[in-house]
Amino acid sequence: MTNAAVLVLNRHYQPIHVTNVRRAFSLLYLGVARVVDPDFKTFDFASWAQLSTEVRGAEVIRTVDRAILIPRVIVLQLYDRIPKTKVRFSRHNIYMRDSNTCQYCGRELPRVELNLDHVVPRAQGGRTTWENVVCCCIDCNLTKGARTPEQAGMKLLKTPIRPRWTPTFRTNGGRVRYREWLPFLGLADASYWNVELED
Repeated sequence: MTNAAVLVLNRHYQPIHVTNVRRAFSLLYLGVARVVDPDFKTFDFASWAQLSTEVRGAEVIRTVDRAILIPRVIVLQLYDRIPKTKVRFSRHNIYMRDSNTCQYCGRELPRVELNLDHVVPRAQGGRTTWENVVCCCIDCNLTKGARTPEQAGMKLLKTPIRPRWTPTFRTNGGRVRYREWLPFLGLADASYWNVELED
């Protein structure tokens, strides 16, 4: 439960990050952040803990003497950095864009059974870009080799493009993780913390 996701907003209510419950509670307890409820009211740690005693049937963290609701959205009190709008080019984001699905055979597989493929192979001048890298199963990657899909007699399921969404805030199916996040995700895309791939 402490690894559940919590959306972090800057003080202008723009999404900047996703953290876990343990870190969110630390920020609340230290007074660095406040909880934002579905009615856009904010609560400090003490008022959120008090409100938690009145709610039944929700996800909670239990302490020695009480149960505290797990917040879904917190807003930082002093942090006003503007989130970047560029989605980082990373392995994680490519897998998210392609829904962990081989772009040649269409099988959805665990990530350990997938790798990345250059549509136009690097040996033929292909670049490492959003438009040239796809998620691919090992069998299709071996079949394709250092050839283009046309040369290998294979067809891409869809043309690879740079995504406009921020994968951090979504599930593998592209849906927003929690409905409480919806009002905040249309404001600006936040950059993903993962390492950016280089050409």
